[in-house]
Amino acid sequence: MSLTKKILVAMVLGIVIGLLLNLFTGREADSWVQVYLVDGLFDTVGAVFVASLKLLVVPLVFVSLVCGTANLGNQSRMGGLAIKTIGLYLLTTAIAITLAISIASLLGPGLGLNLEASGSASMDTDLSLKQTIINIFPSNPVAAMAEGNMLQVIVFSVLLGVAIAKSGEQGAPVASFFENLNHVVLRMIMMLVQLAPYGVFCLLAKLFASMGFGVFQDLLFYFFTVAGVLLLQAVVVYPSLLKLLSGLNPLIFLRKMYPVMVFGFSTASSNATLPVTMSTVEGKLGVDNKAASFTLPLGATINMDGTSIMQGVATVFIAQAYGIDVGIMGYLMVVLTATLASIGTAGVPGVGMVTLAMVLQQAGLPVEEGIALIIGVDRLLDMIRTAVNITGDAAVTTVVAKSEQLLDEERYRDQAA
Repeated sequence: MSLTKKILVAMVLGIVIGLLLNLFTGREADSWVQVYLVDGLFDTVGAVFVASLKLLVVPLVFVSLVCGTANLGNQSRMGGLAIKTIGLYLLTTAIAITLAISIASLLGPGLGLNLEASGSASMDTDLSLKQTIINIFPSNPVAAMAEGNMLQVIVFSVLLGVAIAKSGEQGAPVASFFENLNHVVLRMIMMLVQLAPYGVFCLLAKLFASMGFGVFQDLLFYFFTVAGVLLLQAVVVYPSLLKLLSGLNPLIFLRKMYPVMVFGFSTASSNATLPVTMSTVEGKLGVDNKAASFTLPLGATINMDGTSIMQGVATVFIAQAYGIDVGIMGYLMVVLTATLASIGTAGVPGVGMVTLAMVLQQAGLPVEEGIALIIGVDRLLDMIRTAVNITGDAAVTTVVAKSEQLLDEERYRDQAA
């Protein structure tokens, strides 16, 4: 059985066993099943698996980005690639949030709830444009790596790669060292990916054993609205952009990305999925490492299409639930805020809730009460939107690579790859 099939089987088994445990044992804290199996074995194995993947994120981004930048050789080409990449990421994010607000306004998932807000509470969402720009540039690259501040790691890696490319003969041994180190890091990734079925099983079994489906009863309309827009973004928007901007067959893209989407769903982390995304984009889609090593780490850091969709639907849902008229201009400001926030909060833990607080505050909606209303189903939605985010990263990477003649189209079309 292929690794992809093993992961799919593990995902299904994890969901089924988790639901059965939730149904027949309940969530009693003193239950031995809850203590030793769910919170013990499943939680431990799942946490170790995700931690192992995250262990490789900083080395992978740093080493591969240095290699890719050094191989590009000149800053003019690097500049064009960067502009195209960032521009496309912002475009897909703007499309995502616009779709979310439009569809949610049409369906009205919050109508009829008739809730009353105790006041428009605020949260700490001080993420100004000035501070965002300052935070991108590292004062200490070692500290940036230790803290996992990916934007700062990316900036330092690009600067180092450009310096190596401009150093001529003196830079050649350094470039060779990083190329060899890149092969070692990729080998470590392949070793860990072989353990993916076990990690996926434990992650999903723990999640569904703890949550069950009872938490969705009052939020079904909201949940399926978000999930529907996420699906639309993944299977319509990205393939359409791919076909329009590159002329490539989008069905091949979706088929080859499907295992990565499943993997992203199970980990609920774009960063944790990055090694698998990079391996698939380079090995199966035929994107040159020169492009993938720049666009994918950047996408995992700033491309938050799935999160933007959640924010758009949540804003409409909360406004309808509390009977607050945001207005057309209010929603336009939500689109702008959410799009810029996708970059501004790139290094913040719990990015979805932080940026949602910013968006709700911008729209004049109750922040804490609004977040408390939807947080019960956010974990599962987070898994779905992670799958969407990494699909967007891969689509933009493929389009940019094609435009820069860094795509092996024969490998892309190869059904056996």
